[in-house]
Amino acid sequence: MKYISWNVNGIRSVLKKDFIEILYALNADVFCIQETKAQADQIEVDCEYYPYQYVNSAQRKGYSGTMIFCKEKPLSISYGIGIEEHDTEGRVITIELEDYYLVTVYTPNSGDGLKRLDYRMEWDQAFAEYIKSLNKPVLICGDLNVANEEIDIKNPKTNRRNAGFTDEERDSFKANLLSFLKDTYRTLYPEKVEYSWWSYRFKAREKNAGWRIDYWLASPELMDRVQDSKILTDVFGSDHCPVELDIM
Repeated sequence: MKYISWNVNGIRSVLKKDFIEILYALNADVFCIQETKAQADQIEVDCEYYPYQYVNSAQRKGYSGTMIFCKEKPLSISYGIGIEEHDTEGRVITIELEDYYLVTVYTPNSGDGLKRLDYRMEWDQAFAEYIKSLNKPVLICGDLNVANEEIDIKNPKTNRRNAGFTDEERDSFKANLLSFLKDTYRTLYPEKVEYSWWSYRFKAREKNAGWRIDYWLASPELMDRVQDSKILTDVFGSDHCPVELDIM
């Protein structure tokens, strides 16, 4: 099975670029996207590979949102994490497959001046508890808005108190999700330096001054089935690039 996750930073924007062509070219069994920034009735993706398409939009228009494209119909689909205060921004979709759940998530950003850091800490704990409540092994993909270690960011010293690389966020990531899940990419490639997000400013992507904040996490019992975990840096159209998981 080949799975793709991509923060597209606006589904309507990438549809004006090469998104349909990318869907065909990557040919994933399941294709997850984050930050759709659209309501369901504003999204029309005509790709014969994916007859099953699931959308979770934020109540606030033009903000957040997730979507999953599937070649085969999942056993079940659910939206959100079952907590009203956390489910207004369309951040989570869960599909049930035969052997495991696949969850796509767009984790809240702590924001300028870390204004949402306290909320982010609450979210991390609530999301981890939701994942633990699932009764099968789990694959999680998405923009988790945290660079876990210094190897995952180009300039760790100058970004130490910026959203996505604070001690609080990194410690929370370890204490919550990484306490019971594996970071597939870093497990396979402990010393490899690649990034999945680059600021639009200062020609960051051209200079490869990026962050690795897009992940595929897996329950430990699934790791022996993971064949590869890739960052597709040659795919453009967003300030993020897609990340891929190949699993038996």
